Amino acid sequence: MQLVMTLGRQSARSWRYPLLLLCMLLMALWHNRIGNPLPAATQWALLTRAPLDFAELQWWHASLPRLVMALLVGAALGFSGSLLQQLTQNRLVSPMTLGASAGAWLGLVATGIWLPQLAANHGEWPALAGAMLAVLLALAIAGVRGINGLPLVLGGMALNLLLGALASLLVMLHDQYSRNLFIWGAGDLTQHDWQWVQWLLPRLAPVLLLLWLAPRPLTLLRLGASGAQGRGLGLWPAMLLLLLAALWLSSVAITAVGLIGFIGLLTPNLAGMLGARGARDELLCSALLGALLLLATDALALLASSYTMELVPSGAAAALIGAPALLWFTRRQPAGSGQQNLSLQPQARPLSWRGWGLLLAGLLAVALLSLTLAPGVHGWRLAWPDELIWSFRWPRTLAAVAGGAALALAGVVLQRLLRNPLASPDLLGLSAGATLALLAASLWLGRPLQQYGAPLAFGGSMLVLGLLLWLGRRQQYAPGMMVLVGISLAALLEAVLQFSLARGTADSFAILGWLAGSTYRVSGSQALLLSGGTLLLALPVLCGQRALSLLSIGDGVAQGRGLHLARSRLFWLTLVALLTALVTSVLGPVAFLGLLAPHIAAMLGARRVLPQLLLAALLGSVLLLVADWLGRVLIFPLQVPVGILASVLCGAYFIGLLLLQRLRRGRA
Repeated sequence: MQLVMTLGRQSARSWRYPLLLLCMLLMALWHNRIGNPLPAATQWALLTRAPLDFAELQWWHASLPRLVMALLVGAALGFSGSLLQQLTQNRLVSPMTLGASAGAWLGLVATGIWLPQLAANHGEWPALAGAMLAVLLALAIAGVRGINGLPLVLGGMALNLLLGALASLLVMLHDQYSRNLFIWGAGDLTQHDWQWVQWLLPRLAPVLLLLWLAPRPLTLLRLGASGAQGRGLGLWPAMLLLLLAALWLSSVAITAVGLIGFIGLLTPNLAGMLGARGARDELLCSALLGALLLLATDALALLASSYTMELVPSGAAAALIGAPALLWFTRRQPAGSGQQNLSLQPQARPLSWRGWGLLLAGLLAVALLSLTLAPGVHGWRLAWPDELIWSFRWPRTLAAVAGGAALALAGVVLQRLLRNPLASPDLLGLSAGATLALLAASLWLGRPLQQYGAPLAFGGSMLVLGLLLWLGRRQQYAPGMMVLVGISLAALLEAVLQFSLARGTADSFAILGWLAGSTYRVSGSQALLLSGGTLLLALPVLCGQRALSLLSIGDGVAQGRGLHLARSRLFWLTLVALLTALVTSVLGPVAFLGLLAPHIAAMLGARRVLPQLLLAALLGSVLLLVADWLGRVLIFPLQVPVGILASVLCGAYFIGLLLLQRLRRGRA
């Protein structure tokens, strides 16, 4: 039996590469025929003579370079993903899940705005710097023990959200310089000549060197750090050099064609399924699979573009394929592997009545400043607004207070219900579901973003919630896995978003502004609807705090006190979906606030459910109100959307808390 299995593995190994090359050839022939009227004989003749008409020019300078670029970029991303996964011994690691793609994108956006000449000539260096910064932060958050587990991926995805928000902020503030960045951000392989192919080829030369040098250290790393050092491997220099090589490959690919995710995540896992076991074997197989997968994805994008008469970016098509695949790989993880989390422990005694009074006074003071203090043509002015200014300011102030409280309440309920310190409406994909429903209605049904907003947003949130509960069942709703599933679902929104932004029209900026989360378009009736809905939904949350306390302790305790678990969970999750949908339909998506406000409340000593609900709601209102006021005054007369500013401020604070916790654990 052992002999038969060995012969079977050897047979699979001998047929793997011929099969991949045959599939790549067939896919290249199909890719070449999409929208191309030239017969094969003419194409072969063009390899030896100059083009004579427009169709021949188009094939030689557009179709053929695009095909070659798909092969090169796919191979680079597959190779980079395999290198990262073998370095960390973590099958959920890729440039996207480590935050490297968002870091590279932020570096390119910043350089393209402030140093356009550097971005045009040497864009790979700012991309590499941004990717390296993101990965180092993710490694610092996870620590040595968390590299091969979910903490590294969760830290990287949190950085992905934060750095993506920063990049979106820069694009919105410099829209006159960044219109061309929309297609780049969507990941498009369109070529007009051979310039980018010639640029990319020499920069991919390290692949050949890595195929020769990398297998030995990668093989030794499988023995563990002590085993590798015992066999003479300089551990940290080797890991740093290989990490730089992997990030270099992904950075030059992003510089050439923009953001294309999931290729580096999928291909090493597929290579393992095809039987690639050795280090060199997996690197080579992942590169070939990456080329094949991106070629197939780009062919589908070309096909969709020819039918819809709209540009379908290759990066958006890859996300539509890759997000379900990430869900599948998540479900293949062993049960219980997601129990690791990045919890933040309370660090203070319960808040006194004086502390409550100070917080309430702070909220009133911030609300008063939001209404009365603002810069003007002649400098700062502190005065009660006139009737016209009052009609603009009071709705957004009230909407910020109500929206912050609603998101904070939703965050507390989710964290208590799932017993997951990382649960929040945005990290679990509930905000993405609501946003996706509204965006789909706007793009394909031609409806305004806020028409029928609340019902559509609620339907999207409930759909994501159902998927989340169904997909997390195998992992017993482990904290890390639930967050990863939510992030996978949120990636589908990014695909639809990039498709809409790639058109680069005025509507693109309107959609981007709405998705940034803003209060400056909120009318008085919408503000009253949001505040009334928040109060109405807060009543059952506060009245049911005893049941929530029992559910947060454990299922056995809750059942022993007479709770029906299924009905109780459905009730609470429906309340969370309603709160999320209500805020998203009026303000747009706001990230991190529903995650951070409950943590700050816990660190201020609110350990019981009712104090945490009240304190988190108060803190959420203050945080969103401060973000709204800062968005109005920071770059007057322009404004920064409250959602993006809240995401940046709360996200930076959250990342700082994670780093501080890692530092304390290291000292302990």
